[in-house]
Amino acid sequence: MSTYSLKEQLLDSYDRGFDFDGLSGERLASRLGELSEIGRTADNGSNRPGFSEGEKQAKDLVAAWMRQAGLSVHQDGAGNVFGRLPGKKDNLPAILSGSHVDSVPNGGHFDGPLGVLSALEVIEAWKQTGYQPEKPFEVVIFSDEEGARFNGGFNGSEGMLGLGNIEEKVQLQDSAGMSFEEVLHDVGLSVDGYENAARNSDEMELFVEVHIEQGKRLENEKLPCGIVTGIAGPCWLEVTFEGKAGHAGNTPMNDRNDALIAASEFIFEVKDLPGQVSDSAVATVGKLEVEPNGVNVIPGKVKLSVDIRDIFKETRDDLIDRVKALGSKVAVKHDVKVESSENMRVNPVPIEEEIQQMLEKSFMDKGIRPYKLPSGAGHDAMIVGEKLPIAMLFVQSKEGVSHHPAEWTDLNDCIQTVHVLKHFVESLQGE
Repeated sequence: MSTYSLKEQLLDSYDRGFDFDGLSGERLASRLGELSEIGRTADNGSNRPGFSEGEKQAKDLVAAWMRQAGLSVHQDGAGNVFGRLPGKKDNLPAILSGSHVDSVPNGGHFDGPLGVLSALEVIEAWKQTGYQPEKPFEVVIFSDEEGARFNGGFNGSEGMLGLGNIEEKVQLQDSAGMSFEEVLHDVGLSVDGYENAARNSDEMELFVEVHIEQGKRLENEKLPCGIVTGIAGPCWLEVTFEGKAGHAGNTPMNDRNDALIAASEFIFEVKDLPGQVSDSAVATVGKLEVEPNGVNVIPGKVKLSVDIRDIFKETRDDLIDRVKALGSKVAVKHDVKVESSENMRVNPVPIEEEIQQMLEKSFMDKGIRPYKLPSGAGHDAMIVGEKLPIAMLFVQSKEGVSHHPAEWTDLNDCIQTVHVLKHFVESLQGE
């Protein structure tokens, strides 16, 4: 019998001096621990794919906690769960906060659940201190953020915003051959319900998401949390260099059209391009296919992928153009052909400066140095940001590890972030 206990590990080094204003580190640790038992793997990781029984159990557990905290709870047709606390002026647009509880296969226990439980912890604190906000506040659990089931996530947040292409979704199949419709049916949902999940944006003022950083910047800065300046929009570019295959022994070096030599120079120079457009841009060559891929054959064709991201559309698109131009330059130099095609281009979501300034004040009022950083990964906030103002807080990740059982965020950092979240949401009340 395993003796693994996430709760005990979290509490082992917890400073209970952070338990004030109604917040409880032990309650947060206990709930993270209970969620970690749902879909726990042999490696003590998490396995709760979107629209699975495991994700449903996790949602049901959090929904029970929501009801215990006095929230009215409902689920929409996309499986998103909302726990609502009425405001003193309940006709005002609601402030939403939350994340997701699904995971990648054998993932960690903080990516997603921490954001949901942080928002719920704010409610618990208000309940204990007798505070009622002017505006309604909703804790939200989005379905299928990770996309482990269909190799493409954000199905819940897209459903809530009416941004999902239902014609494309009904064509999806998971690895077991189950269709999108069948998968929904298995957890009590339907395609018709999904189509009707779209919510009136006028009902919502802002969405704020707490999420682990999944990087090392906050750890290097020795800070518990930071202010996200924007969520990068990825472009996936496929670049193909085509030369001429030939015998490695009988073709002189000065008479070759080596596609891999061209691709190699391209890869080496791509790393220098992001810094030419902005401090937050990145470009990564992460996949390479060489043909004919023989030991004694000059490579005749190389297909590679370039993942290009930035939090600003203008600079991201500038970087795309520079990457394409580099491909053309290298192809001419090495006398090979080059073609490029885009497999994806998603708009970045910068976060409004006024919202960042409000977060800065919350940080300073809680004695934490404000530190700003971009998000290179996608989050539900990126989808919501297509229609609503968003805010995002990153929590320190140990060694930047994520999507792995070793994913870890210290409870002291978690609860300090909840203090900031609570202060920020209260600052939005206009009292």
